[in-house]
Amino acid sequence: MGDPAGIGPEVVLKALGHPEVYERTRPLVIGDRATLERAARWVGATDLAYDVVEHAKDGRYQPGVVTLIDPRTSPPEGYAVGEVSADAGRAAVEYVFRACDLAMQGLVDGIVTAPLNKAAMHAAGFTFPGHTELLAERTGANRVSMLLVGPSLRVVHVSTHVALSEAIGRVTRRRVEEVIEIAAESCRALGIERPRIAVAGLNPHASEGGLFGGEEECEIVPAIAAARARGLDVSDPQPPDTVFLRATRGEWDIVVAMYHDQGHIPMKLLAFDSGVNVSIGLPILRTSVDHGTAFDIAGLGRASENSMLAAIEVAVQMAGSRRASRRAT
Repeated sequence: MGDPAGIGPEVVLKALGHPEVYERTRPLVIGDRATLERAARWVGATDLAYDVVEHAKDGRYQPGVVTLIDPRTSPPEGYAVGEVSADAGRAAVEYVFRACDLAMQGLVDGIVTAPLNKAAMHAAGFTFPGHTELLAERTGANRVSMLLVGPSLRVVHVSTHVALSEAIGRVTRRRVEEVIEIAAESCRALGIERPRIAVAGLNPHASEGGLFGGEEECEIVPAIAAARARGLDVSDPQPPDTVFLRATRGEWDIVVAMYHDQGHIPMKLLAFDSGVNVSIGLPILRTSVDHGTAFDIAGLGRASENSMLAAIEVAVQMAGSRRASRRAT
């Protein structure tokens, strides 16, 4: 459900108001019923029924019914809407942990997350940059990256939530080669068997043959050569100011971005309401909305559910690919 003081409860309920969601999957919500019922008034969904269960297999999963596991974290007065609080941050992490554990036990096929608020999470003592790092520790994963999926663009990152000075240092041959492989795995999970992978340069014009920096020649090119030796279809380092446009026109299936903003800016520009965030490299399937808690509009009923619907659709697609792969094996 995400941070209960943000728009997570609203976008969850709005998404479940689409009957086609139930045609594709059995949606189980992890979150407080009291918080959802409060949000239902804001979004005009007061006619919903609530099916509180202890186990995922017990739910009814039908339109008009919200099947949920209720951790009962809500204080008697509820969470203050649109405000950072340790209580709300703690509850949001509890929801994620419960969902993660269900997935690790094989009781659900994957998890779709509404947004956390990093300040609230940190106030509660969970000093993670975001969902990806939190889930990596919970699952013991050590090779994780962030994939962004939009209608016309897919991006995977060498680094995400670190200072730009640190991000530059993380552009190493080993990490770039690893993320190229993650990009290939991501595309295959989305049904693209032989992905065409573009690699963005770190420096302007991909360093223009060494004029604007040496990272391309020393780190990125050797990583590309190693990936090609394994049979992957990978571009030379591409100028960052044009590679994303060319990908949207169909030249490549996915772009490897060198740092957070390099990949996020084009994705937010093209798919602010429909982008999906996927944690790649975890032993479980996790997708997420690609927006924040939006405290400024929380409680107004105005938040769009489009990114949540897209995140559910990508999760269903990837879960189907995983099942097909297991059957083939």
